[in-house]
Amino acid sequence: MSNARQQQLVLALRLLLGLLLGAWGGLHWGLPGAVLMTWTGLFGWTLLVLPVFLLLRRLPRPEGQPRPTVAQCLRAAGLEWWAYEKVFSWHQPFGEWRHPDRCDAGHRGRRGVLLLHGFRCNRGLWQHWARQLDVQGIPHVSLSLDPPFASIDAYAEQIEAAIRRLEQATGLPPLVVAHSMGGLALRAWRRAMKAAPGRLHHVITLGTPHAGTLMAQLSGAPNARQMRARSPWLQALAESESADWWRRFTCVYSCCDQVVCPSVLALLPEAQTLVVPASGHLQLAFEPSVMALVLQRLRAD
Repeated sequence: MSNARQQQLVLALRLLLGLLLGAWGGLHWGLPGAVLMTWTGLFGWTLLVLPVFLLLRRLPRPEGQPRPTVAQCLRAAGLEWWAYEKVFSWHQPFGEWRHPDRCDAGHRGRRGVLLLHGFRCNRGLWQHWARQLDVQGIPHVSLSLDPPFASIDAYAEQIEAAIRRLEQATGLPPLVVAHSMGGLALRAWRRAMKAAPGRLHHVITLGTPHAGTLMAQLSGAPNARQMRARSPWLQALAESESADWWRRFTCVYSCCDQVVCPSVLALLPEAQTLVVPASGHLQLAFEPSVMALVLQRLRAD
């Protein structure tokens, strides 16, 4: 089952739960009870996530980064809730193919962008990116990495085909923007294809668990197991790489990232970094500073 279908099913179950709890609350407490219990069925999960953001204040941070404040953690939690609802309740389940790729011979000489999503996501994540890149006239390709819960190595050929498509249309190595697991999929592509670092202009990873993440323990899927901290797969991947390859990366991270935590796990040796102080994991893909960085990189040819 595709990610889009799974998320449609989850959304239907949430709506059903909201209706059932709302009806129960209305019978017992009238209109206020109906409203409260409907909200609980639809959005009660947010009450479980909020303490996680506050606990991030106690985790290790990259050297020189201050501990996030309570206000920053609360801001990150609010923005993450909105990002989650946009992505998992609308963009991905219903808009996966709403915005087509823009990549053809008319873009010759204009550097393109490859967009790679993360775990449990699809290309619908990048709707707002597609709109903004279209306005700028920048060629772009975004993938839905399938199958969704396979080994990360299984995505190498899909990524190779997308990179070749951008190379052939533009005549230039593309810039890659990869959210979360997408950054690991790109690194696995380079290993599988034995690609020279020069095939890519630059790579910008957003909350990618380059050294794994504690949260990957919550799933038994093959790609989740590979993302566990100090996993043999991650260690072998790092051993296959060079400092020259890592220097083509900019690692964007946040000390309020509730998925890739501690945030030091989102960094690569020799890579450049950009910190977004008060952003949750999914919200990193919506931060204006990230889009500004991409446009700056494209102009710096």
